[in-house]
Amino acid sequence: MPSIIAATLGPAPTICLESSFVNKTAPANATHSEPHDGFSYSRDQFEELVDTALSHAKKLGATNAGAEASEGCGLSVSVRKGELENVERNRDKSLGVTVYMGHRRGNASTSDFSKAAIERTVQAAFDIARFTAEDPSAGLPDEADIETHQRELDLFHPWAINSEEAAKLALQCEAAALKTSRRITNSDGAAVSAQQSHFFSAHTHGFRGGYASSRHSISVAPIAKLPGRNAEMQRDAWYSSMRSASELSSPEAVGRYAAERALSRLGARKIATTECPVLFESPAAAGLLGGFVQAVSGGALYRKSSFLLDSLGKKVFPKHIDIEEDPHLLRGKGSSPFDDEGVRSVRRQVVKGGRLEAYFLSSYSARKLGMKTTGNAGGSHNLTMTSRLTQAGDDLNEMIRKLGTGLFVTELMGQGVNYVTGDYSRGASGFWVENGQMAFPVQEITIAGNLKDMFMGIEAIGSDTYNMGAKTTGSMLINRMKLAGS
Repeated sequence: MPSIIAATLGPAPTICLESSFVNKTAPANATHSEPHDGFSYSRDQFEELVDTALSHAKKLGATNAGAEASEGCGLSVSVRKGELENVERNRDKSLGVTVYMGHRRGNASTSDFSKAAIERTVQAAFDIARFTAEDPSAGLPDEADIETHQRELDLFHPWAINSEEAAKLALQCEAAALKTSRRITNSDGAAVSAQQSHFFSAHTHGFRGGYASSRHSISVAPIAKLPGRNAEMQRDAWYSSMRSASELSSPEAVGRYAAERALSRLGARKIATTECPVLFESPAAAGLLGGFVQAVSGGALYRKSSFLLDSLGKKVFPKHIDIEEDPHLLRGKGSSPFDDEGVRSVRRQVVKGGRLEAYFLSSYSARKLGMKTTGNAGGSHNLTMTSRLTQAGDDLNEMIRKLGTGLFVTELMGQGVNYVTGDYSRGASGFWVENGQMAFPVQEITIAGNLKDMFMGIEAIGSDTYNMGAKTTGSMLINRMKLAGS
C-alpha cells in the first residue's frame, strides 16, 4: 500500500493525499472466461494486404518499400451527475505505404482495403517519391538492426464489456466521489474506456511483425465547494489506466481519491514571489522526465534545437541519478519488441550515475547525426528514473519532510518550455510546506527555472513511484526554483 499523508488544510476537512495510488480491487466485470478480440480482420488478412502493397511497389520499380495494416476498436462511456451522457463506439482501419526510389521517399495511406484501392495508394506513394528531393539519410533501417524473433510481451487483454456495464462502473465511480464529503457538490463527469488494436507491418529489408494491444481506463473529475453563496470551488481528477481491466483500480477507489484531491485544494491562496525548493508530485515529475526525452531525441538534436546538444557522455544529472529504458516489461504501457521501423528494441541505461549514455534515435535521425539507431522510432519505451540515494522509507511523507519549507507541486498548467534554451516557466498549484508539514493549498502561481539547472538540482527522488504512460518515477525534489506569486 502506498504512503498516505493526511493533513487538515484550512477550512477543508481532513483528507488524504497520495502520490502513488494503487488499488488492485478489480471492477466487477473486468475478467471473462472467454477471450474476445472484437476485430474485423485477422493477422493473416493483414499479411495479405501488406504483401499486396509491397508486391505492387516492386512492380512499379520501387527500390524499397514498407507497409503497415492496422485496426482499432473500442467503447467509451461517460456519465455526469448520475445520468448517462455519451456512449461512443469507435472502429477504424488503415493501410499505410512508404515507397523509396533510391533516397527519395513517398508515403500514402488508405482506409479502403480493396486491391484496386491499395494499388492506387502505392501508386500515389510512388509518384510522391519520384518528385521528392533526394535525402541521403532516407531509407529503410539496416538489415542488421531488424528484429527477427518477436517476443511475446502480454500486451493484449480485451475487455468484453458492454455499454450498460461500462455506464454502471462510471456511475459507481462518480457516486463514490460525491459520497466522500458534502463539500463535493458537483462533477465534470466520470468515464470508462475499453480500447484495443492490432497491426501487421513488413518491409523489403526482411522485417515482418505485428501484435495486438489493449488499454482500458476509469476516470472521474469531482468539484468541491466551500459553503456560502459565492464560495470557492475547486476541481481535481484521477484515473486508472491498464493493459488489463483486471488490474484497474476499483471505481470506488478512483472516485474517493479524486474527491480527496479536490477537497484538499479548498482554501487555496496565492503566495508572495520567492525562491525556494520545489517538490514535484510523481505524475508531474514524470512530465519533467518527458522533457528530458524530448531534448535528447534525434529530431531535436540534428535540427540543433535542444538545450542538451552534444551532451553524450557528459553529466546532465547529479551522480545519484539513473534512467533505464526497458521495452520488454510484461504488460508495460510502453512495451514493444521492436520500434516503428521494425528495429529491435533493447534494454539499456540511458543515464548512468548522472551521465548521459545514449540518445533516442530512429534510423533517419541516426544517419543525420552519423550515429546508429537506438530502436526508438516512435519514441521511448518504459523509462524508469531512480536515485541511488532513495531508501524504502522515502514515501511522500518523508519527501515533504525533506522539502522542509517550500512548494509541493501537484498540478502544472501551460506549455512554457523552450527546448532550445531549456527555459522553463509554467503555471502551478499545490501546497505550501513549512518545516516539513503541509501548511495550506496554493494556486495562481508560476514556477520558473532552466531545465539544465533543474536536472542538476535534483536532490532526491521518492520511493512513491508512479507510472505515467511509459514513464515511471517517484516525487522529485529540486533544490531551488523561482516562484512568481502575488
